[in-house]
Amino acid sequence: MDLDLTHRRLLLDDDFTQPVLDPAIWLPEYLPQWTTPDRCAARYRTGVGLELRIDADQPAWSPEWNGELRVSNLQTGVGSGPVGSERGQHRFRPDLIVRTPREPRTLWSAGLGVVEVTLEGVSDPSALIALWMIGLEDVPERSAEVCIVEQFGRDLIDPSASRPSGRVGMGLHPFGDSEVQDDFATVDVDDVLGAHTYSVERLAHATRFFVDGHLVRTVDQGITYPMQLMLNLYELPLPDGSRAPGPFPRFARVHRVRAWGPQEG
Repeated sequence: MDLDLTHRRLLLDDDFTQPVLDPAIWLPEYLPQWTTPDRCAARYRTGVGLELRIDADQPAWSPEWNGELRVSNLQTGVGSGPVGSERGQHRFRPDLIVRTPREPRTLWSAGLGVVEVTLEGVSDPSALIALWMIGLEDVPERSAEVCIVEQFGRDLIDPSASRPSGRVGMGLHPFGDSEVQDDFATVDVDDVLGAHTYSVERLAHATRFFVDGHLVRTVDQGITYPMQLMLNLYELPLPDGSRAPGPFPRFARVHRVRAWGPQEG
């Protein structure tokens, strides 16, 4: 089965060819409520596509909650409660406390329809490139995640090959949404370091995942509430918790992000 966009309306199309990031769509930070502004700020460049970057001097995102993890992320919404509260987007652990409060702000969100990204995979074993969606959490239960693509450099199937294949993750995570069951898996993608288009089609009762327009997974669950985008490059710590050595900077390249909704009328 191939992805069919015949009866859909284009809502978002960003190929990052402008010299500056579009401020009407993207916030260049990563979950700022759980850390401080200097630690959550993205390193990136636009102009000929998007280049996300982790530099040698980049501080860890939140040593308090995530050790030596570093992130350069673009997101399309943000929000939290006051300092010291537990209310904030994407509570990935139960003891999180707001450190920098952010007023709720949604630049762009997607309902039922299609979201896709064209990006190149990463080969650095400490790197991860991903596009995922999270609920706006205007209601706390609207907090599930739809992972469109998650590719670890350590998951190349044959790293010595000239065009290695690799495992790519996609699926649903419930977080605070008790109506969603965790359903996540990996698929093998040939020449994973090349540019591929990863898409998700959100339907009322199912979620379909595509690679280069071809269906690769179907999850028999639908998430109908609005969700924002999270586009990021991670630098993961080593198993002992220390920072992985260079070379620096680490890069990830994104060519385009697009989204479609139902046709008007």
